[in-house]
Amino acid sequence: MLAYIQLMRLDKPIGTLLLLWPTLWAIWLTGQPYTYITLIFILGVITMRAAGCVVNDYADRHFDTHVERTKNRPLARGALTEKSALWTLFILLFIALCLLLTLNKLSWLIACIALLTAMIYPFMKRYTHLPQVTLGIAFSWGIPMAYAAIIEQFPLTCWLLCLANIFWIIAYDTEYAMVDRNDDIKIGIKSTAILFGRYDKLIIGILQVLTMIGLFMIGIINQLSLVFYIALLLVAMLFIYQQWLIKNRERKRCFQAFLNNNYVGIVVFLGVIFSLKIA
Repeated sequence: MLAYIQLMRLDKPIGTLLLLWPTLWAIWLTGQPYTYITLIFILGVITMRAAGCVVNDYADRHFDTHVERTKNRPLARGALTEKSALWTLFILLFIALCLLLTLNKLSWLIACIALLTAMIYPFMKRYTHLPQVTLGIAFSWGIPMAYAAIIEQFPLTCWLLCLANIFWIIAYDTEYAMVDRNDDIKIGIKSTAILFGRYDKLIIGILQVLTMIGLFMIGIINQLSLVFYIALLLVAMLFIYQQWLIKNRERKRCFQAFLNNNYVGIVVFLGVIFSLKIA
C-alpha cells in the first residue's frame, strides 16, 4: 500500500497544493464559490495530480534510477510493476471522469484538453528544454475550467490569471529542476534550468515579477481591496527570499525555494477571499 501512496505522491502533497491554489483563486474570483463545485474541484485536483504522477513515473521509469532524488520511486526501485501502475492510472482516471460528469458540458471540453496536456508533459523533457512551460499550461487548465463550471464565461480575469499562473509555474519548476540539473545533464534530460544556464536566477526573477504584474492587474480589474495588495507585498517578500535561497544553486536550498511557493499560493488565496469579503 505504501508503494501505491508513493506512486501517487499522496505522501508529498506539495504538487497537489500548487495545482489547487490557482484553481481556488479562480473559483473565488468568479464571485460564486459554491460549496459543491469547490468540493468537486478539490477532489478533481487530488485525483488528477495523482494520475499525473503515475504517468510521469511510468514515462521516467528507466531514467529515475539514475537521478539521486528519484531513484527510490516505486517503479524505479521495483516495488511496483508497470502493470500495477497502469491499473492505478485507469482507476484514477475513472474517478476523475465520475467527478467531471457532475459538471457542465463546457467543463468537459476543457477537461479533455487538460488531460491531453497532462499526458504529454512527462515526455516533453526528452525533446525540448521547455517542459516547464508545458507543465505551466497543464497546471493552469483548472482556471478556465472553474470559470466554465460556475459562470460559463471566460472574462479577462480568467486569462490574466492563467498567464500569471504559467509565469509562476515556470519559475518554481525551474527552481525544482535546478535540484536535478547535474543528473539531468548526464542522462540527457532537458529542462529550463539547463537552458537558462547562468542566467537561471535572473530569468526566475523576471518570471516572478511578471507573475506579480499579472496578479496586480487582476486586483485592479476586480476592484479588490487593500488586503489583496498587502498580500501581493508578502508574495514579493517570499519571492525575494526564494532568490536568496537559490543564490548559490545548492540542491537543498533550491528545493526549499520550490517548497516555499506553497506559501505564495496560500497568501494570494487569503488575499482574494478577504478582499472579496471586505469589498
